Amino acid sequence: MLYFELIVNLKLLIAYGSRGKLFHLQEFAEALESENIRVKLVKDTDYSNGFPSKKITDWFFGDKKFKKLIKEFKPDAIFADRQSHFALHAIQTKIPTFILLRGHYWQEYFWGMKTMGNNLKTRAVIWFRNRIAEKVFKDATAILPICKYLEEVVKERYPKQNTGVFLEGINSSRWHHVEKMELKNPSVGLLQDANWWGKTKELLVLEKVLERLPDVNFYWVGDGQYRKKITNRLEKFNNFEWLGRLEYPNDVRKFLETIDVYALITGMDLAPLTLKEAQLMEKPVIATDVGGDKEMMRDGQTGYLVREGNAEDIIDRIKEFLENKEVARNMGMKGAEFVKEEFNWEHVTKNFLKIIKPHLGTK
Repeated sequence: MLYFELIVNLKLLIAYGSRGKLFHLQEFAEALESENIRVKLVKDTDYSNGFPSKKITDWFFGDKKFKKLIKEFKPDAIFADRQSHFALHAIQTKIPTFILLRGHYWQEYFWGMKTMGNNLKTRAVIWFRNRIAEKVFKDATAILPICKYLEEVVKERYPKQNTGVFLEGINSSRWHHVEKMELKNPSVGLLQDANWWGKTKELLVLEKVLERLPDVNFYWVGDGQYRKKITNRLEKFNNFEWLGRLEYPNDVRKFLETIDVYALITGMDLAPLTLKEAQLMEKPVIATDVGGDKEMMRDGQTGYLVREGNAEDIIDRIKEFLENKEVARNMGMKGAEFVKEEFNWEHVTKNFLKIIKPHLGTK
């Protein structure tokens, strides 16, 4: 008997934070429901809020709707995709509460205080949110980091806390061959936002790459508060173009269909979906060897890891892919096979239920 058959009557409440995360959590919910798990998917701030909400009443009565939700749905377990007021209120119910940790929270907090904490009000907000986050991490039933690298970070900070790696799934059927965009080839595609300088500044290594590969076109899809700091340096090269954000998933799929090589050049990443999506589109990939990137690909089989800050590594791998089409094609095909096997939602669902089962009825 499989693990999910043992908890077939489970009622699971899933709370998402931003709309950008809804797409994939909907896929997760559908996979759970196919195994007869009853799921309710809600936006956390629709039911629970507090300081620094713009509505002062939220500071004092922010859990009113949350209490009604719990009373009506009566969940056996709660799965929150961020360390929010919702997660804190969930923990206080004593219902087993599992926190999905998508990013290196402590590194992001450091950069947030360093780059956005000059204003006293902003600094107070960041500090208060950190207090909530630390309490959530400490008192949750378990923290579910999205890669093994991040699990080790959590264990160092909370050695007594329960953990389990939640490898985020992906529906491979959505990533299929489509009509191409009008871009110049040969081309390298970059698909990443610029919200944290600690991650984003690595893109500046491309100055040397662009200079050394003038006949290769580089296209960047994404945006964020540090985007101009990058484009101001890279747009002086004729072979670089910033495309802004593209509609997800349709235009992103067209973009990945068009490029020859996908590159993730970052100072920190954990389980980037773009790396999985590019591999599903049968593109050879290049990724900076940081965080959990190595867990999302197979170095030397589906693409190559490159050393942080090393332009020569990037140049050599791009040239190899563009000069040897057979190598690029074979790695692209192996990448698609790898993602389909390791990150399908059925596999992810079984792993998730295996993680939470020992904790049901506790905490």
